[in-house]
Formats: sequence, structure tokens, C-alpha cells
Amino acid sequence: MIFAFEILVQTLRNIWAHKLRSTLTMFGISWGIASIVFMIAIGEGFKSGYRNMLSSMGTDLIILWPGRTARQAGGQRVGHDVRFAYDDVRAIEQECYFVKHVTAESAGELPARSRYNSGVFSTHGITPIYQQIRSMKLDGGRHISQEDMDDARGVCVIGEDVQEQLFARHEALGGQVYIRDVPFTVIGTLAKKEQNNSYSGLDGTKVLIPFTTMARHFPDPRPFIGRGHIDNLLFMPVTPDDHTAAVKQVRQLLARRHGFDPADEGAIWFWDTVQMAQMVSHIYDSMELFLGFMAFITLGLGGIGVMNIMLVSVAERTREIGVKQAVGATPGRILFEFFLEAVTLTIFSGLVGLVVAWGICAVVSRMPLPTLFAGLPVSPRTALVAFGTLVLVGILSALYPARRASLLVPVEALRYE
Repeated sequence: MIFAFEILVQTLRNIWAHKLRSTLTMFGISWGIASIVFMIAIGEGFKSGYRNMLSSMGTDLIILWPGRTARQAGGQRVGHDVRFAYDDVRAIEQECYFVKHVTAESAGELPARSRYNSGVFSTHGITPIYQQIRSMKLDGGRHISQEDMDDARGVCVIGEDVQEQLFARHEALGGQVYIRDVPFTVIGTLAKKEQNNSYSGLDGTKVLIPFTTMARHFPDPRPFIGRGHIDNLLFMPVTPDDHTAAVKQVRQLLARRHGFDPADEGAIWFWDTVQMAQMVSHIYDSMELFLGFMAFITLGLGGIGVMNIMLVSVAERTREIGVKQAVGATPGRILFEFFLEAVTLTIFSGLVGLVVAWGICAVVSRMPLPTLFAGLPVSPRTALVAFGTLVLVGILSALYPARRASLLVPVEALRYE
């Protein structure tokens, strides 16, 4: 312990004796470690941001629209329209055990008015579970319930933009809204959502009503949808790992029910947020790997700087090494002394860089940021990778100068001027 303390004191003296040289060398190591932390944190920030962006639309969500067949199957001609019905929802609930939640959705641009104002809004007939899987939170009131659905009640939940236009500064909860002259009571208002992606418009611009109420009063008039049919289906797998199996189950079930080939890509259109998240995650992982590699190169250059300064130190202290050997210092002691000095220099400067990088990342993460970028999170794994790399670089940069010092011949070292 005393020996190690003496070497630490000697290292600090050497650093102080060559302040500029040591500062530049330590800066290289500090910047290399900070670069590793920054690059990994940037990748994690973008991945987290993308997950947050998808979660604003829904969690592990897969959306299906009916299409038109491109293959002949089951006695059906090529080019016939596929139409979804609510019975498809019940069939998926009963038969597809890889599916956690499934719901139907009908939508239309419908005129709505209150006693204060009017407008045309995207009106959606939904089931209660829709609000959960679409990550819809309330600013006030309540969600649409199963009782509302069963009784086809005239109730609605409105987004913040709809509330602003129809009610302005007036209280919306409990207010009356007429959609095509059909009266609805506002039972809930949606909380403002940071949403920059959607498949059917932003939630703040929507009016939500029970699915059965939508089917009763506002059936879709389009010929490829029609009365008794629905616009799209939404479902969640039990877990993201069950995603592929869930999609396969649903596709096979709908193919059997509607008489098309399960491999027919035109029969059903998918928007698969799970698959998108996995693909984007791979892209960000590749980016993180590339940026991390560049940061490791930077740190390696810093390690070369440490090696250079230690070689200079060995040359400057050659006579000192000879004196130590003359009074009994073994080659092992000389090697350990210079090795520990180089490692101490590397670890100390690296820890400074790590602390500074962590502080900068913490400040950036607290700033107002776009949804797609979740700041610069520094996880324990990031810190461990950075510190482990630092130790490795310290050892590699210390070995050669320390070994060179230990191999000096005492007589020649004493003669060195």
C-alpha cells in the first residue's frame, strides 16, 4: 500500500512537472472516454425517442385494412374485395391465442356542432379496449365503457383541438354535441399528446363514439366497406416476441373466413409497428456500433499519447532508473512502477472524461427535446463499457514503456546523460 502511494505521489509530481504535456495527453484520454459515452448515449436516445413516438400511437400495434385479392383461392375469383366485419373480431378473440387485444374501428369525416361553434371532424366508432391499446389518456371525464358500447349510447370523447373549436373557453364535459343532428353528450376530453405519426389523423382532432352507435347512425357508405362492415382491425400480440406468430394466426384466420390465400399480400394491408420498431432498432444499433467504433479509435489515439509520454518519461528518467537499480531495485519493481504510473494517468484522466460526459448528458436530457430524440441517457451498461475500455487502453498503453524501463542495463543507465 505504501509503495503504491509513493508511486501515485511520484505520478502527480511528474504530471505537475510537465503540465502542458500531461494536460494534452490527459485531454486525449478524457475526450476519448467522453466520445464513447456520447456516441452510445446518442444511439440510445434515438432508439428511446422512436419507441416513445410509436407509443404515442399505440403499444405493439398492428393495423389491418381490407384489400383486394391478387390470387385465386377457395373458389373466389381474382380481384374480389375483402370486407371486415365485427364477427372477425370475435373470431380472433376466440381462436388467436397469440393475440392479447383486438378491436374494430370505423371512421368518417362528419359535421359536428355545439351551441358555440361547428366543424367537420374525424369521427371514430371504437370499442373500450381501443382507448387502451392506442395509449389514449384523459384530461377530464371518463373513457367510453362497455355499457356505452352495449347500449349504443349517444356519448363521445373529444380531442383537445375539437374541444377548442366547439367549446373554446367553455366547459366541455357534460356539454351537448350534435353529429349530423344526432345528439351526443361529452363524457371525456383527451389529454394533449405529443404525436407526430398517425394512420388516421392526430388524436387531438378526433371525436370518439361507441362502435355500435357509429354502426347504427353513421354506417360507412363506401361500396368497398358498406353497412355492417368496418374500416380496419387493430390488434396487439401477447408479447413483442409473439409478434410473428400472432400475425400469422390472424392472417390465416381471416384468409379462411374470407376465402383468400394467406400468402396473398393484396388481400390485407398491414401497418406493423412492431416490425417497424425492430427494423429501426437494427438501424440505430448499426449507427451506435459505427459511432462507438469511431469513439474507440479516438480513445486508442489517446492511449498512444499516453504511451508516447511514458516513453519520453523513461528516456528522461534513465539515469534515475539506473540509480534505483544500483541500490537494489529489481526489474519487476521498475516495471510495476512505470506500469502503475501509466495506468494511473489513464484511469484518472478517463474518470474525469466520464464524469464530464455524464454531466453534459444529464443537462441535455433535461432540456426540451423533440419526441424522436429522448435525450442522452447514460445507462450502467454504457458506463461499464466506457470504463472497461478505459482500463484496457490503460493496460495496453502502459505495458511497452514499463517493460522498456525494466530492461535497461544498470551500467548503461548510469552513464546516460
